[in-house]
Amino acid sequence: MIVSDEIGIAGNRVRSFVERVEQLEQEIAELNEQKKEVFSEAKGEGYDVKILKEIIKLRKQDQEERDEHETLLDVYMRAMDAAPEAAPVAEAA
Repeated sequence: MIVSDEIGIAGNRVRSFVERVEQLEQEIAELNEQKKEVFSEAKGEGYDVKILKEIIKLRKQDQEERDEHETLLDVYMRAMDAAPEAAPVAEAA
């Protein structure tokens, strides 16, 4: 009798899950490398990658989420502008 049978775990099934996840992790790494290459290409053509990433982030949101984000950003910026200047915060060592 195999040890895995004794404890009720099918070793082949566990191996299957692990190998599938490992394969997905490899695919994700490859896709991330491709994404990096696209951003590098865009940067090479003079595009601001930070702005492109912001557009991608915004496109993932629905219009209501975008409106709420813009409203909060505006409220916070106005609050900061209206507040008196504070002494500079010391940097942590």
